[in-house]
Amino acid sequence: MSSGFVRSSYKLFVGNLPWTIGSKELRTYFSRYGHVANAEVVFDRQLGLSKHYGFVVFSQRDAFNSASNQNTHFLEGRVLTVQRANENP
Repeated sequence: MSSGFVRSSYKLFVGNLPWTIGSKELRTYFSRYGHVANAEVVFDRQLGLSKHYGFVVFSQRDAFNSASNQNTHFLEGRVLTVQRANENP
């Protein structure tokens, strides 16, 4: 198995991000649940501004489940919207 392979089923959609949050801060926040393989905040390419959402991919199922089962996520005073990015089993 390739070490670069990441299961998409460990991917979370994160919405309602503060404009001050970049990919590094998103990774740091979610790393409390386990190893984050990838964290990316989506930016408007023309304006260079955050679109207020992003994705987090965990390398381990336990970390993914812990983060997705957490009732509420707060980051810089905002309640984040966190959902599993894929509905596939």
